[in-house]
Amino acid sequence: MSLLEDLKWRYATKKMNGAIVPQEKLDYILEAARLAPSSSGLQPYKIFVISNEELKKKIQPVAWNQSQIVDASHLLVFAAWDDYTLDRIEDVFNYTMDERGLPHSTMDEYKKTLWSLYEPLSTESHAHHAAKQSYISFALAIAAAAEQKVDATPIEGFVPPKVDELLELDKQGLKSTLILALGYREEENDWLVNMKKVRTPKEEFITEIK
Repeated sequence: MSLLEDLKWRYATKKMNGAIVPQEKLDYILEAARLAPSSSGLQPYKIFVISNEELKKKIQPVAWNQSQIVDASHLLVFAAWDDYTLDRIEDVFNYTMDERGLPHSTMDEYKKTLWSLYEPLSTESHAHHAAKQSYISFALAIAAAAEQKVDATPIEGFVPPKVDELLELDKQGLKSTLILALGYREEENDWLVNMKKVRTPKEEFITEIK
């Protein structure tokens, strides 16, 4: 099945049945998220994979009591850097150079230029930029889930500071940005399952400039 057909099949599942997503499908989704592009290749975010039932129950009250939080097989919590620092940037570039068998100094000029762009900005601006990068990875995880015929519910409706506290993200210099619930639809109790997928018409959504 093509990617477009997979995307037509998927929807924001409103009721999940608790069935467990096989590990090989979960790994595929996570690898797609890991391979996502990011600004300057920094990947300023991490993914926390939660299957612990007690932890899911603790998250549910700070996520508007959405049933998918506890009925999902796994929750993927995307957490972005709370700040850009020169040390963080250098760590990423040094690792990249090691993997490519190049001296750490190879991209010194680029690192200086990059840091000169970030340094004048506020911590809030840094965190906002990092959060936007996590959305790219999030989107690829959704597409990969559709390809694997795993239902996925994107969730922004939660209280980030509370989730940060539960996962102790502040100790890692991270802030939660998004939650993706993975599982399988409970068709008989999901009001959205048979609804027509509606998107903005192509002629209104796309403007061609030749």
